Amino acid sequence: MKSPVHRCRDVEHGRGQSGTGTVSTFLQAEQRIPISKDVITSSSASAMWFIRDTCGIVCAVITWMLVLYAEFVVLFVMLLPSKNLTYSIVNGTLFNTLAFLALASHLRAMCTDPGAVPKGNATKEYIESLQLKPGQVVYKCPKCCSIKPDRAHHCSVCKRCIRKMDHHCPWVNNCVGENNQKYFVLFTMYIALVSLHALLMVVFHFLYCFEDDWTKCSSFSPPATVILLILLCFEGLLFLIFTSVMFGTQVHSICTDETGIERLKGETGKWGKVPCWEAMRTAFGGPLSLSWCSPFSGLSCRRGPPDHVPVPQGDIVEEDVITIPLD
Repeated sequence: MKSPVHRCRDVEHGRGQSGTGTVSTFLQAEQRIPISKDVITSSSASAMWFIRDTCGIVCAVITWMLVLYAEFVVLFVMLLPSKNLTYSIVNGTLFNTLAFLALASHLRAMCTDPGAVPKGNATKEYIESLQLKPGQVVYKCPKCCSIKPDRAHHCSVCKRCIRKMDHHCPWVNNCVGENNQKYFVLFTMYIALVSLHALLMVVFHFLYCFEDDWTKCSSFSPPATVILLILLCFEGLLFLIFTSVMFGTQVHSICTDETGIERLKGETGKWGKVPCWEAMRTAFGGPLSLSWCSPFSGLSCRRGPPDHVPVPQGDIVEEDVITIPLD
């Protein structure tokens, strides 16, 4: 007899039997009641999470390198050679603060469990332990052998079902889901702000150098200074547009209580939407406060008891749509 993990691997590689139950053909639409996300918990929202995806890792490294390049140009080309000490201190402090918050938000978005459903729990024993009502319908993901709660979707990169999955972002090497959407929103916001700040400093530096001798406004040669500033200007403009659009899209998704993948699949109107402000409080973890802008909220160095959800023993059910009670 195969364990749930082995059965799940067989299904992922196309070797398992993942036939859909014939009972699903006869179910009426109003009878297909997906179970709530509160019934099936995530494996661990506080545990370390990292996706071993080559493309995502490369994109994440490129993101950090671009921020560090902007840091180099701002400090060593524009601020340190400046004769105005107050200008250098104020702008250096502001730029470094925004860059630090952007990278911290990126790290939290990348290393936070986005809301993964426990893998391989689609067993008869586990479904019976949920004590669902007769006539209720349970959905099984044929790819990761998990019971899918309401508004969960399977990610082919993470190889898991993610609750309230918006999309998989290679720049953070992770899915944007229920648990880490706040950090992704903060990442896009801080990158947009740091890009705008860098662009303004580049404009002021060009104006200052045109009025003064180019050899005195930078410690680098004039051609090298111009090239470094042009590259920073191009990078800042590109990321300002991109992250501003992503920030607006994410805030709109939170306010409308509708993820990007739900809009693409036309799944709107299948759940009771919450008001905009309530959805914002849920996504950002409480009432309006400065913690909304902090990527460190909810971060604790203390080790608590492991929140591990064991894989239920038993065989994975064959049907993709299971009615309660089980046959």
